[in-house]
Amino acid sequence: MKLYIKIIALAFLVTSTSFAQPKEKWIRLFNGKDLTGWKQVNGTAKYEVVDGMIVGTCVKDSPNSFLATEKEYGDFIFEVQVKIDEGINSGIQFRSLPRASDGRLHGYQAEVDHRPERSWSGGIYDEARRGWLYPVELNPAAKTAYRWGDWNTYRIECIGNTIRTWVNDVAVVYLVDSETLSGLIALQVHSVYNDEGVGKKTYWKNIRIQTENLKPRPVVDIPVVNLVPNTLSDLEKQQCFSLLWDGATTTGWRGAHKSDFPDKGWEIKGGVLSVLPSGGAESTNGGDIITEQKYSAFELTFDFKFAEGANSGVKYFVDEKYLSTGSAIGLEYQILDDTRHPDAKEGVVGNRTLGSLYDLIPSLKIQDIPRVWNEGRIRVYPDGKTEHWLNGRKIVEYQRGTPVFYALVARSKYKDWEGFGMAEKGHILLQDHGDAVSFRSIKIRELK
Repeated sequence: MKLYIKIIALAFLVTSTSFAQPKEKWIRLFNGKDLTGWKQVNGTAKYEVVDGMIVGTCVKDSPNSFLATEKEYGDFIFEVQVKIDEGINSGIQFRSLPRASDGRLHGYQAEVDHRPERSWSGGIYDEARRGWLYPVELNPAAKTAYRWGDWNTYRIECIGNTIRTWVNDVAVVYLVDSETLSGLIALQVHSVYNDEGVGKKTYWKNIRIQTENLKPRPVVDIPVVNLVPNTLSDLEKQQCFSLLWDGATTTGWRGAHKSDFPDKGWEIKGGVLSVLPSGGAESTNGGDIITEQKYSAFELTFDFKFAEGANSGVKYFVDEKYLSTGSAIGLEYQILDDTRHPDAKEGVVGNRTLGSLYDLIPSLKIQDIPRVWNEGRIRVYPDGKTEHWLNGRKIVEYQRGTPVFYALVARSKYKDWEGFGMAEKGHILLQDHGDAVSFRSIKIRELK
């Protein structure tokens, strides 16, 4: 009798648990027979149903074409299988909307791109708006997830302001952004303007979505791009990031070679920390500001924007033992309007341009920047390896303390500063160069 009671109790527990945790409920978005529930927006590419697949065919001189759901979706988990012909790329739009001015679809796109020179499949592009938000350079382990010539399973999770993607079960993107929280899902056929791409095809099948009782996959430790100002996502907290600037006060910062924060020349307003314009002179108004704490190995991320023709910089390993007449001395991530400021043509081979290690190493040039707000990233590893990143792409890499590094310093404006760039620890600095430049979302974690 006791055994019988235990069996009944166990059965009740299992049944109760199953009721407490609803099963996943998938809704098919494609019936495998026709395009019911879909409509074409933009472009003249051909969409048809063939053998249970949606097939999109490139046509010459058409802009990007999109086959979109008739319904908009907010929070969801979406899956699809996709493959493309060689030599073209495609994408899956989501939370996307027709633009009021001309009807062009704009919004988030999960990239489908097998080309080995990029391999950014699963990365997030903001179509007809801000450009690349999460290129897969940030997460190199995901660059081989896409399988050329085979079907590839994409998974997109949009829950609140968090967007995550997978390609063939490999985690690719962790993006936090609130620009658009609801919109259409659409299948892209990319534009082609030459005969080589005409007739090439993209294929989709097994298209399904969940909109209720969403159960996100466990979080994987990959780089986060957080575009919500001055906030930390759960994953950033797990990765030990903290706000280096709190978004509201001067706590943790002071003037370079000063005990207090400057009483002029800087402004905090609406979650933005700004240098006020004062004629373009170096550190003659409020002056540079530095962190009270010193840092050794670290990863620093920061958003910045600049006025037309502006000059500024983010410095690290700043050592106040150097007494200069202008800005405090340290390694510098250059912030510059390259097209309008004359400093872009100074130095050697462009080593004073945006993102460069100022006066030492030129940055790799990227065509689709700058945006209104740009994300800078500086990584300094414990072994001295150092990287500059701009909008998710690595643009400078070097090693402190090597013969090459010393040779670069010896030919630079820093040649007379003994031990330049080699301090074990140093302050982080935001430069006052007399031009209007703004910062927000300044975050740091120490690396070990």
